[in-house]
Amino acid sequence: MVAEVLKVVPDATVEAKDLHGSGDHWHVRVISASYEGVRPLQRQRPILRHFKPHIAQNSVHALDLKCMTPEQAAQAGDTSFDPHGGGEMEFFGVHIRRPEKE
Repeated sequence: MVAEVLKVVPDATVEAKDLHGSGDHWHVRVISASYEGVRPLQRQRPILRHFKPHIAQNSVHALDLKCMTPEQAAQAGDTSFDPHGGGEMEFFGVHIRRPEKE
């Protein structure tokens, strides 16, 4: 996960947490000074575009993506969110709903 994100944002510090130990639900923090003055969706879009093939192949089911400047990261604390965990945090990522398997 970290190596894939670094292909998109090579100057970043990347923290990745496998939320379920299954390799398909991820919380990823991307910290980069290059995000200064850039809106959140504009920060995420290149990474989400990069992961589109992984989502299509079902190797990534949920991606909780937090893209922030070093200053924002220092103030944010723990930003992880599990879309299946029932938490109250705002979710800025991709959660793919698959049809029920028979």
